[in-house]
Amino acid sequence: MSCLASNRTAASLDIAPKKERLSSLDAFRGLTISLMILVNCRGDDGAIFSSLEHAAWNGWTFADTVFPSFLFIVGVSLVFSFAEREEDRISQKAFELRIIRRTVILFVLGLLLNSFPSFQLSNIRIPGVLQRIAVCYFFASLIVLKCGLRGRIAWLITLLASYWVMMRFVPVPGIGSGVLEPGQNFAAWVDSRFLDGYMWPYYDGKWDPEGIVSTIPAIATTLFGVLTGQWLRSSASERRKTAGMLCFGVLLLIAGQILSNWLPINKSIWTSTFSIFMAGLALVCQALFYWFIDIAGFSRCTKPLIILGLNPIALYMLSQILGAMLPPMNLSGIFSVPIIKWGAASLLHPMEILLSIFITAWIMWQKRIFIRV
Repeated sequence: MSCLASNRTAASLDIAPKKERLSSLDAFRGLTISLMILVNCRGDDGAIFSSLEHAAWNGWTFADTVFPSFLFIVGVSLVFSFAEREEDRISQKAFELRIIRRTVILFVLGLLLNSFPSFQLSNIRIPGVLQRIAVCYFFASLIVLKCGLRGRIAWLITLLASYWVMMRFVPVPGIGSGVLEPGQNFAAWVDSRFLDGYMWPYYDGKWDPEGIVSTIPAIATTLFGVLTGQWLRSSASERRKTAGMLCFGVLLLIAGQILSNWLPINKSIWTSTFSIFMAGLALVCQALFYWFIDIAGFSRCTKPLIILGLNPIALYMLSQILGAMLPPMNLSGIFSVPIIKWGAASLLHPMEILLSIFITAWIMWQKRIFIRV
């Protein structure tokens, strides 16, 4: 696909002069990491808050908002890191090598995390959270590097539309076209063809929620973040930036909900409507964080989130390792008070891990240790 304009001339937005790091973005990232821990490191499976469980299939829950929000943040951060590249006058070839290096490191870290603690490579799960982040980062980086504003928008629309067409109109052998049931859709068929024996065993190894084809709209989620980052770096006033993010976020929420009548909102196969709807939600959240922290100046009360957001990948990996090593607290069978039945028992284990993670993050912040992949 050819870009419609060069990276230097296509952007219709004037770029503002270099500013300090966006505290609101760090805080939003820190909140996302915290929620990842609460969702992924659950304790008592017999007493879980329904909002901490992913939707069984169509629809969405609070837990489903976390991963797309992180990919959205990756996209926003991309714009700022690319701006630093231009300001530091790093050559394009050196920057492309840096992109490849980061992608490979992220992907390998994801594989190591999937194999922990047995490290058996014969049936290792190839897809995963870090692997999807790596792939989305790689393709979004190439699009940002090679395309201007119109090219980025064109890519975003193309990715969403092409995935929609594939899922609705490409016939699956033995099933037909347009089927969107678990394990019986185009994305699941591709996973079974190329990842057989290397998928998440939770679904009997028949398909993977971070599979190959469903990564296409996930890249679009990252590009929504890219466009937001470009808007945040523009010379528009802070109030106009906030209003723009709020308005466009609400429009995406409405569009995603309306379009779900034809293609359901579904995180498991990351439908195009899921990408649109969750990008709208992330935009609204970023707008609120931006106004509250960067404009109104209430950064002190969000300092813990900012600290967590400064080392996201390292803290995420540590939380996953701790979650696998520490036995979960199963208290629902010991205490029969109502709050346990409501699901508080499922929060004790992730809260224990989150506290450990925050102490680690605070020490790293105090010692100015920032791990960059």
